[in-house]
Amino acid sequence: MKLPSIAALMLVSVTAAACVTATQDKENMLSAAGFQMRLANTPEKVASLQKLPPHKFTVQSQNGQPVFLYADPTVCGCLYVGTQENFQNYQQMAFQQRMVNEQQMTAMMNQQAAFDYSPWGDGPWGPMMPID
Repeated sequence: MKLPSIAALMLVSVTAAACVTATQDKENMLSAAGFQMRLANTPEKVASLQKLPPHKFTVQSQNGQPVFLYADPTVCGCLYVGTQENFQNYQQMAFQQRMVNEQQMTAMMNQQAAFDYSPWGDGPWGPMMPID
């Protein structure tokens, strides 16, 4: 196998793993928010699950109340079912996670800004240019 083929295969593998991890993180938050997981363990349930958009929320009405559905046909082969309160809990957790991610990104950028590149000199990217 040639080097470009290996690099492309690695990129696809890393991207797929990142998607699975992101989906698993989302599903962990769904469970923590109170959503109930229901396995698609019959042909009828699998067929029903496939009619919903994967990895997206949909809302149905049941007894005049909104029911929030999150279909995962790829990772767990399941349906998450929750109430308005569960969905609000999930949204709050997702917001908090975004804030943590932004804080981590800011800290990483500040750390990188403090890195002294001068001992490394020029490289295949060209001469080091100050960003200021």
